[in-house]
Amino acid sequence: YSREGIYFPNIYASSFRTDRGLVSVLSGLPAQPTMSVMDIPRISTSLPSIARTLVGDGYATHFYYGGDTNFSNMKSYIVGTGFQDVTAQYEFSPKLSTGKWGVADGPVFDRLLADIKSDKSGKPFFRSIMTESSHEPFDVPNYNKIKSSPELNAFAYADECLGRFMNQLA
Repeated sequence: YSREGIYFPNIYASSFRTDRGLVSVLSGLPAQPTMSVMDIPRISTSLPSIARTLVGDGYATHFYYGGDTNFSNMKSYIVGTGFQDVTAQYEFSPKLSTGKWGVADGPVFDRLLADIKSDKSGKPFFRSIMTESSHEPFDVPNYNKIKSSPELNAFAYADECLGRFMNQLA
């Protein structure tokens, strides 16, 4: 599918686990191989973070995730590092919880888009979204673009949700 988008031949993940990768991306801390900093609130909430820096510069910050932010102390880290608002699984209709991890990426991107379009504050903002379809068991609702691989199908679903969001945002 590289003909349909941007292909990065030399890209690397910051970790093999989401909780470690999230801290790496939002706080710039290299992922720890044997432990999760997110599990230690006294450390994780004192880390530098893009959200805290932007709040200091007058930005509104908001984190979106279709799952349970209580998992692995995620909410403690997110709020403790400067995200003023969090939209997670229980902010959505229970009907939208379609897989093991909660609400699929599509409705979460839809909520993000609606919030951006309805924001009349005039304040600069930083909104971050964490997708979940790329996590085992790769549950995606009614999406079968790559039938031979549930993993690749889930990534294709996440990619399509992001693409649809970007097209609607424009």
